[in-house]
Amino acid sequence: MSAPPSARTADRYALIGAGPSGLAGARNLSRLGIPFDGFEAHTQVGGLWNIDNPRSTVYRSAHLISSKTTTQFAEFPMPAGTPDYPGHRELREYFEAYARRFDLHRHFRFGTSVVRVEPDGDEWVVVTDTDGTRTTARYRGVIIANGTLSEPNMPSFSGAFTGELLHTSSYRDPRIFDGKRVLIVGAGNSGCDIAVDAVHHARSVDISVRRGYHFVPKYVLGRPADTVGGRLPLPPWLKQRIDTRLLKLFTGDPVRFGFPAPDHRMYESHPIVNSLILHHAGHGDVTVRGDIERFNGNLVHFADGYAGDYDLVMCATGYRLHYPFIDPEHLDWTGRAPSLYLNIASRRHPNLFVLGMVEASGIGWQGRHEQAELVAKVIRAQDESSTAAAEFATRVAGPAPDLSGGYRYLDLDRMSYYVNRDAYRRAVTEHITRLDAPRAVRPGVTAPTPKDVHAHR
Repeated sequence: MSAPPSARTADRYALIGAGPSGLAGARNLSRLGIPFDGFEAHTQVGGLWNIDNPRSTVYRSAHLISSKTTTQFAEFPMPAGTPDYPGHRELREYFEAYARRFDLHRHFRFGTSVVRVEPDGDEWVVVTDTDGTRTTARYRGVIIANGTLSEPNMPSFSGAFTGELLHTSSYRDPRIFDGKRVLIVGAGNSGCDIAVDAVHHARSVDISVRRGYHFVPKYVLGRPADTVGGRLPLPPWLKQRIDTRLLKLFTGDPVRFGFPAPDHRMYESHPIVNSLILHHAGHGDVTVRGDIERFNGNLVHFADGYAGDYDLVMCATGYRLHYPFIDPEHLDWTGRAPSLYLNIASRRHPNLFVLGMVEASGIGWQGRHEQAELVAKVIRAQDESSTAAAEFATRVAGPAPDLSGGYRYLDLDRMSYYVNRDAYRRAVTEHITRLDAPRAVRPGVTAPTPKDVHAHR
């Protein structure tokens, strides 16, 4: 694929997406004066937190599972009076306010989808679509920030179900459960949220659970649970032991409520931040079932021999990473996820980055901001041909750092890009610190002056 050179875009980066990670990217690129064009398929910012976005997967009762304190951008706290766990309405307003505060709207072309991204020499050819009109342009690099929770992971089942079979990505309003016998498949955070929604509308609610989980309450001693403790660093084994005992004091043993015992220790998989599901299971409003064996009309057979009739089966089975506009080889895709340095930098293209492809308990949007800050400062170092840029390139080409923090994460698809928050942020901020150090220039190369940089814009 080729495109005629464009003086307007050839010295710019293409930034894909205006959700939380895309906005963090725009903020840091603009802050460092790096020219870029942003592309957003929807007509507004906010990504999935804008429920009017056709690609949004949030439902009307959706709230953060981490508190505002640990989730918000550090330089832009949520307004006074915002609840501890804001819902999608508050978050939509928050991202709009963030974009206005830092004048980010002007950098984006809204209502414009990225159709194709492909390298051509040292540049990238980017094909976009706006209301059916396709445009092709060259860019000096690409930053992908289109999110991780938009492409449903729909499982296959033996047999056929003749009732309604849905994925949570299509769920918006609990009134779809009115008077129905409902089965929720999967007890992740969304599955438990939706089961609790269904209790108030459905004739009956069952939840199919394949494995055990650790259930964490949203409040401990009247405060958001993720703001309590954590001041004293502890070795993983000790933190697991202490927090497991504390958790049993606050939520009890989930086995008592019909859930399987967890097959892993605390922090080795993403916890379920929902104690209401235990409340409703304890009151008989939700019945826990095992794994599904097969469908037969409206009848669902479970692996433990039980069979039940249902009108609606809702699959809360998560999402797949989805970058349909770029060949997987450019991201060094290895089975479950791209193999990127720090989950950010391509190992084969020094001008290709991904923002937001990271999951960690409590990493929040500040963690995404730090990702974006690193990318912007790498680009600046590359522009200056500094030794810091060469050092970063050497790190990218070397072995992957250990981002587990000493925890042994479960070998699951959804954990394929999971990291320990503290280990990850230390690694990212270490690189930022190195890039912020007095920026020596490689021998034989003259660093551009501010006047030179301005002339290229």
